[in-house]
Amino acid sequence: MRFESVPKPAAVEARPHDPRGYPVPAITPWEDGAPQFALTDHGRSAACARERLCSVCNTVMPRGTVWRVVGADESAAIADALAAGRPYRNVAPTLEGPGHRACMLYAAMVCPYLARPNARRGLSADGSDELTAHVVRGRARGGAGAVVGFGEYEYAVTATRVLFRFLDVVEFMPHETADAHLDELRAELARP
Repeated sequence: MRFESVPKPAAVEARPHDPRGYPVPAITPWEDGAPQFALTDHGRSAACARERLCSVCNTVMPRGTVWRVVGADESAAIADALAAGRPYRNVAPTLEGPGHRACMLYAAMVCPYLARPNARRGLSADGSDELTAHVVRGRARGGAGAVVGFGEYEYAVTATRVLFRFLDVVEFMPHETADAHLDELRAELARP
């Protein structure tokens, strides 16, 4: 599915776009006038955490459930925990912040890396530690991803990172290809 055919949340439409027309998430840094999609801007991510702003559209998230898109390994861990009746909490922190349900459904569908298991990363992060070592140019997502709703999140802002942990899975929407969420996204955007 072409990203142009995916319906956009209004706040995502209002974001800056790259030359191809992709909206640039709130936490994405810019370098020489170009968004660096594989990286996370420390200051923007810290503001999103502290002010409860969506990491995609940069608008306030109401109290309650927050969402994020997870890759194959975390999706499998969540599925295993739910199947066993155990609670899930990402013990290893992540750099990816939460967002609105519609924004995360949209992000899962339009980000090539999140949308398809055979998609490959276009850029590498610095890879200097366990949090970014997996962000390697050419690496495929593999396996099923998911859009996941969590009852709450915790964060820590360090001098160099903003770290997130998510608790209490309240919604789990796995996908091989994220276009499986198209009807759910349309329904979410139609809600008043």
